[in-house]
Amino acid sequence: MSSPALQRSAARPQPRSALTEVELTWIEKRYEQWIRFGRMATDRIINRRTRIVGFRPGTTFAFVRWLSNDFGTVHSSIDIVTAVKPGEAYTTLPFVRPGGEILLHIEGWPKVAQVLQAIDAVEAAGVDPCDASPDHWRHVCNRLSAGMPARAYTAERHAAWLRRKALEA
Repeated sequence: MSSPALQRSAARPQPRSALTEVELTWIEKRYEQWIRFGRMATDRIINRRTRIVGFRPGTTFAFVRWLSNDFGTVHSSIDIVTAVKPGEAYTTLPFVRPGGEILLHIEGWPKVAQVLQAIDAVEAAGVDPCDASPDHWRHVCNRLSAGMPARAYTAERHAAWLRRKALEA
């Protein structure tokens, strides 16, 4: 029989970790989840197919999910998310605990491929996608959803974002 003190401590809600955790599963050519970009704070291997990565609050990352069967791709999506602090509002996402601020959510392989190209273009401009303006990722999402091309993210746009961010601080 447990003590009353132990029962009281078990009944209290436990504070959640400050990290946003993403569960990644990899079953070759069937079910693949991966991080396209993001600065991981932790990386925990659960088994040979599953691992859990953690991101500190304020970190932006891209989470790609792809699923197929014998006839081809069943589902593909990409989410660009900013990890939130404990107590901040967030949106839940599959495999992301507790959730985050969603900057971009796109489904369907042709559009996912366009987002991956947009990420490559940001890197080609000499900017780490983690550091790009959140507004750029929202812009890419809105333009692709409307079937229109997104504006390029340039070094000049990035410099403007950094100046605006410095003014807000």
